[in-house]
Amino acid sequence: MERLRDAKNTAELRDANAKGTAVSFLCGSRVTVSLLIDPEDNVVASGSVTTNGCGYMVAAADMLVEQVGGRSVAELGGETIGEAFPERRRQCAEVVVEALRRALAENRDRIVSEFKGETALICTCFGVSEDAIEAAIGGGAANTVDEVSAVTRAGLGCGSCRMLIQEMLDEPTDRVRLR
Repeated sequence: MERLRDAKNTAELRDANAKGTAVSFLCGSRVTVSLLIDPEDNVVASGSVTTNGCGYMVAAADMLVEQVGGRSVAELGGETIGEAFPERRRQCAEVVVEALRRALAENRDRIVSEFKGETALICTCFGVSEDAIEAAIGGGAANTVDEVSAVTRAGLGCGSCRMLIQEMLDEPTDRVRLR
């Protein structure tokens, strides 16, 4: 009840660049998570929620937005909040987490759609091109996947590009383009 009475993150976020909505089929409630993600460093600058749900859903949504603020998108993949709720109300938290996942997916889709490079986009989470990864490898700044990630951020999100990065590391210097 305290979280419901003092919810801080329920005002509309007008400058949001990522939104996700999820619905509970048990109670018919919906929740929308709106995020402002800094495009330079992919960090959640601010967030808000709107919902027509019960007090548990409002509290879950407010807690989640508070947790993700100031954090990198790369660290949000496994975000959960359901442990704080009674078993019969955990679905409220699950709906809120699903809305967050959809907002993060919208952010990734935006990065991909805005990419205008001449070579392949290897990391869709952070918009890292084949050229950027080759520059890190060829310049000697990176010799492992983790080092490439440290230099370019590629591979720090969902991780699906890590195999491609490893292949690029394993190839001889006269690489064949991935096109």
